[in-house]
Amino acid sequence: MAKPTVAIIGKPNVGKSTFFNYIVGSRISIVEDTPGVTRDRVYAETNWRGRNFTVIDTAGIEPESDDIIISQMREQAKIAIDIADVILFLTDIKQGVTAADEEIALMLKKSKKPVVLVCNKADNISKDKNEIFEFYNLGLGEPYPVSAANALGIGDVLDAIYENFPEKDPTEDEDNRIKVAVIGKPNVGKSSLINKILGQNRTIVSSIAGTTRDAIDTEYENEHGKYVLIDTAGIRRKSKVTESIEKFSIMRTLLAIERADVCLMMIDATEGVTDQDAKIAGEAHEAGKGIIIVVNKWDEYEKETGTLENYKKDIYNKLSYLSYAPIIFISAKTGQRVDKLFTMINNVSEQNSKRISTAMLNQVINEAIAIVQPPTDKGKRLKILYGTQASTKPPTFVIFVNSKELFHFSYERYLVNQIRKEFGLEGTPIRIIVREKMDKDDKN
Repeated sequence: MAKPTVAIIGKPNVGKSTFFNYIVGSRISIVEDTPGVTRDRVYAETNWRGRNFTVIDTAGIEPESDDIIISQMREQAKIAIDIADVILFLTDIKQGVTAADEEIALMLKKSKKPVVLVCNKADNISKDKNEIFEFYNLGLGEPYPVSAANALGIGDVLDAIYENFPEKDPTEDEDNRIKVAVIGKPNVGKSSLINKILGQNRTIVSSIAGTTRDAIDTEYENEHGKYVLIDTAGIRRKSKVTESIEKFSIMRTLLAIERADVCLMMIDATEGVTDQDAKIAGEAHEAGKGIIIVVNKWDEYEKETGTLENYKKDIYNKLSYLSYAPIIFISAKTGQRVDKLFTMINNVSEQNSKRISTAMLNQVINEAIAIVQPPTDKGKRLKILYGTQASTKPPTFVIFVNSKELFHFSYERYLVNQIRKEFGLEGTPIRIIVREKMDKDDKN
């Protein structure tokens, strides 16, 4: 069972992102510190009263003119209703109840989903108390006055969210199944791959509702292990896709990636790597997930001597940040090499969770330093004092140095390559966090 999901919705400029950043900011994943290859995230994991849950920020839709506010908010509300266990409806106490608020409230009442109504920008709660009574007219129960900017009243809102969570399943936090998200642009064969897997090697299969309207989770077991297959096939290309609908399609993919241990990044062999492929693959890379590049429809691709190796080089050239990801060429239609996927999935999942001892890590670092001296600047040389692994999923290492400014990206990349050379870590990103620490030799 997936963790509960909370969607923050509301019209523009009510403080959704400020509220989102406050409740996840102190707990957000360290991937935030890593330079991204795609847009900012719209979700994050957080915790309240011992319960882990996913928060979705639906901010960022700016109306082109006043007459389309209602239509865009309607689309936003629909998506939020579909994906959320609890909906946090954020309003602006200073603006009062607007037509857009009333439109969203009507949809939320019809949804029968639990809603927590929040009146933001109550910077002086005792003074703004009288302004809140208007919001009872929305018919969504008690409104909670908060100031996201000043962190006032947030705890009461989180308590209300917590009380509306579905009953906790014992498997929610502890799950030994490998969660595999099949991602990629429309029509690359995501559903075909899952159907081929389930049709060929079925032993134990049960369909369960996924986190989103379009992502269906399927429990699956074979001789290689237990898995949850997450199909994101609901993302469809439309002849006229509006910007807001496209954003929400991406949001669904992001949620599938967030819940996954390993992402199968599917590419259409007949089309090659597209900009859309790069965008989706970049999200999985940023999220620190294990990644396998799956080239589908290989049976339809015209081949000659050296075709496979040349195709691999082209993929790594266009997706250079995924040089660590293994590539497999399959046909979901015929089943070609599909049976080899699970060995790769198991290996990548294991590598993504790998832990390296501090002693072994520092031995590799010291050997790397002996081979290639750290850079210098104006007579001062970078000193790498020691390193330690901070976390897994993905493997994350803290490197202590005498000067962060001297730790150039090129040398970081060199160290990462040396770590990979020694420990493998195939299919998983590696995170490096640099910390300054005074060297005893530099002390007066």
